[in-house]
Amino acid sequence: MKTMQTMHETIKEQLNVIEQEEHIRILYACESGSRAWGFPSRDSDYDVRFLYIRPAEWYLSIFDKRDVVERPINDQLDINGWDLRKALNLYRKSNPPLFEWLQSPIRYSETSGIAQQLREISPLTFSPKACMYHYLNMARGNYREYLQGERVRIKKYFYVLRPVLACEWIERYDEMPPMEFDLLVERLIPRDGELWSVVQELLRRKKSSEELDYEPRIEAINAYLEAQLVRLEAVAASQRIVDTGLDARLDALFRAAVKEVWGLG
Repeated sequence: MKTMQTMHETIKEQLNVIEQEEHIRILYACESGSRAWGFPSRDSDYDVRFLYIRPAEWYLSIFDKRDVVERPINDQLDINGWDLRKALNLYRKSNPPLFEWLQSPIRYSETSGIAQQLREISPLTFSPKACMYHYLNMARGNYREYLQGERVRIKKYFYVLRPVLACEWIERYDEMPPMEFDLLVERLIPRDGELWSVVQELLRRKKSSEELDYEPRIEAINAYLEAQLVRLEAVAASQRIVDTGLDARLDALFRAAVKEVWGLG
């Protein structure tokens, strides 16, 4: 198993190879999975996501072209990226995965000002309704698939707890939730209750790389999740919809990025 420093070097090398093979320029690359959430296991892979841009002539075509770059997943590295034009179209629709990438605490590359510009205007594009439904659907799907029955896959609690807490963050603060799971727990789960204790113990086990496979369900967490999934459905339906009105600004940002990256006048 490679050390974290060695893996970071490997990731940067792979990004350079992708640039050469695909004839693109990578504008921004970050970690998007459990490492960015703050609870990786010893064998967690690296979920690398990036934004890239192609030469101007690539966009001057009457044909639709593939706007993602993907590499085969191996046991340590899952790496793929979105074309900037695709990303900006999703950004204007308040796309939560893209918002998460932009605020990731682990960044492998940031060679252009585009990511920072998007961070600065993200409050204008954040849609509470769209983002809450994204996390609520994720929580419901994972709860239904992994946490039914008397024995469940214990580590999957994180994959339901995190989106549920993200919904609660949106409800309370009316902003995009942070990626870091610890921060969600600190701000949203009362310290004086049973839920706090069992979640902290689960976190301790996860971070110490204990085996978290099938075990008896944790009733305190299941009860909390079931209640919140019902309650948050009504909360999501009442959230506001945002019309960003940023189309012209994003168009200008895209054109400026093409000129900057490829040295056009």
